[in-house]
Parts: sequence; C-alpha cells; structure tokens
Amino acid sequence: MASPSKDPDKTVSLRTERAKRAGAPETDGEPQPGYPATRLRRNRRADWSRRLVRENTLNIDDLIWPLFVIEGTNERQDVGTMPGVSRLSIDLAVEAAVEAASLGLPAIALFPHTDRALRDEAASQAFNPGNLVCRAVRAIKAEVPELGVICDVALDPYTSHGHDGLLVDDDVDNDRTLEALVTQALVQAEAGCDILAPSDMMDGRIGAIRSALEQNGFTQTQLLSYAAKYASAFYGPFRDAVGSSDQLRGDKKTYQMDPASGDEALREVALDVAEGADMVMVKPGLAYLDIVWRVKEAFKLPTFVYQTSGEYAMLVGAAERGWLDRDRVIMESLMACKRAGADAVFSYFAPEAARRLKDER
Repeated sequence: MASPSKDPDKTVSLRTERAKRAGAPETDGEPQPGYPATRLRRNRRADWSRRLVRENTLNIDDLIWPLFVIEGTNERQDVGTMPGVSRLSIDLAVEAAVEAASLGLPAIALFPHTDRALRDEAASQAFNPGNLVCRAVRAIKAEVPELGVICDVALDPYTSHGHDGLLVDDDVDNDRTLEALVTQALVQAEAGCDILAPSDMMDGRIGAIRSALEQNGFTQTQLLSYAAKYASAFYGPFRDAVGSSDQLRGDKKTYQMDPASGDEALREVALDVAEGADMVMVKPGLAYLDIVWRVKEAFKLPTFVYQTSGEYAMLVGAAERGWLDRDRVIMESLMACKRAGADAVFSYFAPEAARRLKDER
C-alpha cells in the first residue's frame, strides 16, 4: 500500500482537485470547502435563520398600486379580464387612495377609461385641464397630500385609433406626438401630479417634457420614463380596462420595443437618463427580468418594473382554478422583481401584498 504523499504542494493539489469534483465554488482562485464541511441547508433549517441570511427583501415601500378611473359617482365597474380589479369613479378612487396611504404604500398610478364620445384622432381630451385624470389628481391630493400620485403620459386612452401618438397617413408621427405629449404633461403637472410617467416610447419625449417642465416652473416634478417598454402580448387586459382594446388600429411595433432585443434597452435607458429622467421603467415584468437586471447593473439608478395586467390575469386565473397557491405566488412573483434589481414594482396586487406584509411584521 502506497504511503501518503509528504509533498505539501501535492497534498494541497489533491485537496483542490477533490473540492472541484465536489462542485465547490471558487473564491480568488481557491475552492471553498465542499460537502460535508459546507452544508448550505444549515442556513435554511429554521425560519429565523432564513430571515437572517436572506439576500433580498420585499416591503411595502417597494409597491405602487395602479388604479383605473371612470366618470360618475359611487361607480364601480369590474374589469372582466382582470378578476378583482375595478374601474372607480373619482370618489371611490379617493377612498382607494386613503386605503393606500393607510397601508403605507408610497404611491398610486392613475389610468383613465375615457368615454368613446370624448375620443378623437387628435387626443384632444388629453389636453383638457378638467379631464378625468386631472380631476382625480386634484381630489386625491386634497384628501391625502402625502401620497405620491403618478400619471401616465401617453395618448392611447384619448385617441379614437388607440395609438400612443398622433397618426399621419396611418403612421405614428414622432415629432408631432412630442408636441402633444408636452401639452399633456403640463396639464397633469398643473393638476398636482407628482411623477409624470411617459409610456409612449416616442424618441426624444423625455428631453422635450423635461425642458417644458423647467421652463414652466415645475422643477420638482419627477419623470419616470417607461424607457424599455416592449411590444408585448401581456397588455391585453389593460387595454380592456382603459377601453382601447377594440379601437386599436394595427399594432404598436413601430414604437414599442421588439421582444427579441436586449442591448437596445440599454441604449433607450441611456438616452432617457441623458434627457433628464429621474427613474426608469421596464415593462412587462416577469418575462423581462433579464432586462431589469441589465439596466440596474449598467446604470445604478432607480429602476422600476411593471407587473402587467396579463401577468396579473395569468396568476389570478391559475389560482382561481386551484393550480397555484395565490398568496405564495403573489409574493414570489414580486420578490422575483426585487431580486432582479427592481427598486419598485407597479402591481395590481399591491394592496393585497401590503396587507400581508403588515401581518408578517
């Protein structure tokens, strides 16, 4: 029987080789101890230990609640493709805002369902200081001034053709749309909106809006750019909620991003940051978390993600059929966004998740 090697270098080499075969991770070129010295399950054994070593946390400060508003008083309309979500008249939206504040949510986001009679080719209702969104903003800020209010800057809730911009010969005209978006943004800022969120994906709109805000004294109004918004199939239920699904002529592929592209998202973000965006958004969420990760790693600035209506509908639909545990899948999906690098998540689950997080405290 051969005797053990007395050569210390050879002994270290043999130990290293065994560790590599065991799959041990390397640090600074040296493998760390593998099994049985390292048992990763030790840290998972008890709840208190899992909480101590948890790499990411989800809290109420990370959640933004999107709300759909409609005309009327004490009016609630269920959105058929989004079970549990309703369009709310302004008085009920104020009540929802009060609830959001009581839960500790930092902000809500408002989206209007515009009556067909008020929609036209020029999106003229978007520029009306007395439109539905502006009245909702004023009512909410009067009741809960400490709650952040985010407004969508895009023309699709107001156009008769369902596009985010103005059409010229059936094509969305970028530069004419910029002028319209600037007017819409100023109207919303005047109403008291805290964060303007351009979601249209027109080239140059962040710079145009930022310049207009500065020139008109709205120097503290924040800009959240939907910097990487993809031409996704996950938006269907949202379009139902705002009443544009059956009005859209064609598609939005000429201005929203191609789902096959990733590097282009970084170019979009870089341009919007240079133009004055305070924070950026990636939309949709779960299918695009690689983009969230890349944006956060590249720019180290506030990065939000929108858990879209389609994601919501999928999870709720599966939970209603008993295929998924609703409570667990909600929290897991939100945590996935955080793990990918998101600083905040737009989610229709926000109040439900907030209540659960409060209960867990």
